[in-house]
Amino acid sequence: MRLLLPQFTVDGRNPKHIGEVIETSTTQYLAQCLEPEDLKFPVMPPFGSWIKSFDEESGNKIFSVVTYVTTSPIDSVHRARALGLSLEELREQQPQIFAMLKTEFKAAIVGFETPSNLNGNNLGQVYQYLPPRPPQIHQSVYHCDTEEVVHFTEKLDFLRTLLSAKDIPVESLVAASV
Repeated sequence: MRLLLPQFTVDGRNPKHIGEVIETSTTQYLAQCLEPEDLKFPVMPPFGSWIKSFDEESGNKIFSVVTYVTTSPIDSVHRARALGLSLEELREQQPQIFAMLKTEFKAAIVGFETPSNLNGNNLGQVYQYLPPRPPQIHQSVYHCDTEEVVHFTEKLDFLRTLLSAKDIPVESLVAASV
């Protein structure tokens, strides 16, 4: 007897939904980009871009800035090698290559916003320091809307967090995120 597995579709996916948290800590998290439906690389968030995730327990919206992005093989045994083909030629001749790659990004947590229903308007209270909890494993990650970034950056206290980030080009990060 054959057991049918559920088939999931990504047709209804929010276009701003770019990844999922796969490792988390107090100050940052690592997320993996969602796989595209076609033979393309996943949508990679730009360095310094604003992203958000949620703490489901508290309802807090957690704001972060992308600090590092990488595409690599899905396993540590096989390393990618140069084939001398264009992306179009790769799609035609070696389509399996796209399924063997993963794109991941790190994000520095710069603050959070409480749920908007707590203060009676559409915008929550912004706190530009680390949230009580980081986003948990398997939480979705989204690009921020311009309005969200404008609301969050009304004060510039978050820059202190970015300037203290380790192992990244801090000046370039601040320039990219402002």
